[in-house]
Amino acid sequence: MKTFYSPVHLDHDPKVQFEGGHLLPAVEIPVRAEKVRVALQSRRIGPIVPPTPFADDTILAVHDPELVNLLAEAWDEWVKRYGKSAPVAIPSAWPAHNMPDSHKGDIEARLGRYAFSCDAPIASGTWAAAREAVNVALSAAAAIKDGEKSAFALTRPPGHHAAFDVFGGFCYLNNAAIAAEWLVKAGIKPAILDVDYHHGNGTQSIFYKRADVFFCSIHADPNFAYPHYIGFADERGEGDGEGYNLNLPLPNGTDWTRYEEALKFAIGAIKHMGPDVVIVSLGLDTYFEDPIAGFRLKAADYQRMGAALADLHKPVLFVMEGGYCFDALGELVVNVLESFQGA
Repeated sequence: MKTFYSPVHLDHDPKVQFEGGHLLPAVEIPVRAEKVRVALQSRRIGPIVPPTPFADDTILAVHDPELVNLLAEAWDEWVKRYGKSAPVAIPSAWPAHNMPDSHKGDIEARLGRYAFSCDAPIASGTWAAAREAVNVALSAAAAIKDGEKSAFALTRPPGHHAAFDVFGGFCYLNNAAIAAEWLVKAGIKPAILDVDYHHGNGTQSIFYKRADVFFCSIHADPNFAYPHYIGFADERGEGDGEGYNLNLPLPNGTDWTRYEEALKFAIGAIKHMGPDVVIVSLGLDTYFEDPIAGFRLKAADYQRMGAALADLHKPVLFVMEGGYCFDALGELVVNVLESFQGA
């Protein structure tokens, strides 16, 4: 299995994030992807290759141009306002109910308009890394289009929380959704399975009214987990997309026994839809020692996950999402990919 990777992600190195009323050390940092890269090399999963550049219209097919412009300009505008000593750009105000959400204004107003939460800090290299992650995902998608049975996009920053015109949750551009849209335009029918601990709200919202991309997410119940306002079981799609959205929220403390039931149900639903390719938003924050999550999967369970995904009997594009237990992350990713290949 080819892995697509770019060192440009190293440029995105936020030092802090806002969580629980505190500025804390950031957890979505370069070591995440580097741990995975090293594990892939040591376990010899397959070649690690650089991405090919793709045009901006691949992004604009999924995201609002105003959001894209903001992300490209945000750090420079923030430095003009607050100086180079500011460690990251984080919005401090949002247009709440009954407040106009003007697209104009200073950098504070623009960030508040397009950020749905304050957990996607922007630093000097954020835009370059987010833009390159799109190239990584699309290069892996192109490999699938050209006949590869599987490919892994080692994307960082992640993307599944980014929607058409909002960013948040460590995500800026939706790598999996952009890859899915590119495949649709190439005449290939994709389905997306999101196995991150947190619901892929951005991916859901992008395809919620469409019948050409089936989206399924297995995640922590938003009654207690981020992103809180979306990801409930009764969200089934709208208009043409009715029936093309499946959410499988699970309780805190979910272990493999409970998780496997949901995974098998999801795989059955995807098979019923008959896609040509399956995109797996591969979040590893379901691990029992993940510092920002609450499921109880163990390392061996990711081998079981990979074997279960092989039962799709379709080409699979794996796109990296969350996972913040640095010491285990590389092993968890390799367990999935190795078992998938060997099943």
